[in-house]
Amino acid sequence: MTNINLPDSLAAVALLGKHPLLAGLPAEVAHDLARDACPLRAEAGQTLFSEGGEARHYLLIQAGQVEVMRYCHNGDERIFVVFEPGQLVAEAAMFMEHGRYPMQARARTDVRGWRLCRHRLHEACRRWPDLALKLLAALGKAVYVQVNKVDWMASSTASERLANYLVGLQQRQGDVLLLPLSQRQLATQLGIRAETLNRLLNDWQAQGYISGKSRQWTLHDPRYLACLAATAQRPF
Repeated sequence: MTNINLPDSLAAVALLGKHPLLAGLPAEVAHDLARDACPLRAEAGQTLFSEGGEARHYLLIQAGQVEVMRYCHNGDERIFVVFEPGQLVAEAAMFMEHGRYPMQARARTDVRGWRLCRHRLHEACRRWPDLALKLLAALGKAVYVQVNKVDWMASSTASERLANYLVGLQQRQGDVLLLPLSQRQLATQLGIRAETLNRLLNDWQAQGYISGKSRQWTLHDPRYLACLAATAQRPF
């Protein structure tokens, strides 16, 4: 991982200006956030920040994917989210009282982007109250999503969880899916045994609902999966 100390990057400013967080805000906001930004280069598999590390920076991804994860007590990896180009990573950690990263970030692929400064974000929020309100709205939405997820994990079956995951992936990729996680990682994320996940995939394939192997799958009966996942839908 290489960091090059450069002044305000015009490329970072341009990318920040396209982020939904800055929609409708003055162009100066992006310049304020990008002050002291450090270009970031990382190879696949490199750790970008560690759980418990001092949270001085958050990330802006220009190219590649970043996964945020924790290790379970048994050593399995639990990947919470995979971030794509144009997204911010760990901006919420910039406001945590303990000042530590609550999870680990790792380059899923080769990554290019920027490390943005915590103190510049704080200064921008003080100068631009609408930015602070947008951040609060985004963080509130994230909390709402997680509350729903916890409730869903506690009340759903393994087949419902898997169906909901595949339906969500279909909405982004279409009927031909490329799983962003290994089957073992996916089983951990869904809170089910790897053997249970494998059995469900085999059963659905035998019944003609899906076909494929490993990370590549095709949905032949999306309605069946959508019906299984229906209880995950919220009215708002």
